[in-house]
Amino acid sequence: MAEPTAVPELPARLRAPEPVIVGGMLAWLIATIVVAVTDIGPDRALTVCWVGLAVGLVGTAIVLVQRTAVRRGSKGAQEGLD
Repeated sequence: MAEPTAVPELPARLRAPEPVIVGGMLAWLIATIVVAVTDIGPDRALTVCWVGLAVGLVGTAIVLVQRTAVRRGSKGAQEGLD
């Protein structure tokens, strides 16, 4: 039986959650501004934009809490968030 080949670990820049979070929040911010200024879309469009921004903030808080737990050395912390 052949031995399994080792899979190399992804570089840190490809594993980092910050660019995805910042990019998503910027997209929601731009959408919020466009919908608020131009009043396009259905009645709930502005609400959806605000909720998108809120989800980005919650995601940021989760990443920060997990990163703090990693630095503290907590056993339940997510791995890979040096």
